[in-house]
Amino acid sequence: MPATNTVSDRAQQIVDEFSLFDDWMSRYEYLIELGDDIPLLDEEKKTEENYIHGCQSDVWIETEFNDEDRALRFRGDSNAKITKGLAALIIRVLDEQPPDAIADADFEFLDDIGLHDHLSSQRNNGLKAMIEEVQERARATRN
Repeated sequence: MPATNTVSDRAQQIVDEFSLFDDWMSRYEYLIELGDDIPLLDEEKKTEENYIHGCQSDVWIETEFNDEDRALRFRGDSNAKITKGLAALIIRVLDEQPPDAIADADFEFLDDIGLHDHLSSQRNNGLKAMIEEVQERARATRN
């Protein structure tokens, strides 16, 4: 995904894509497809440093700062398909963005697509943990 797209541009693109589906079964299938398409995390990168605590499933998100373009890069993986899809949404919106944009991003698009209403409380907690962790990493990078 090119760095020229803003966080809000990418979020709106996801809202537009999810609006194409009439039912939540189709949206879940699409979410799983998104998870299958994210840049995979190598096994040796599945470390405590990259592990996201607070998720019911195992999920890792690697964060790397690119000095050249002053942006953060993300890679992720999970042992659960829907959780991997949730990680994919976050990565798709935030990858190759500057730390300030990531730290200040709102995730209202998740409500716009109705995601919070269709996830279990454990998955919602895991999603919140992923967002908080990547935003905290962005704040730490900009300091």
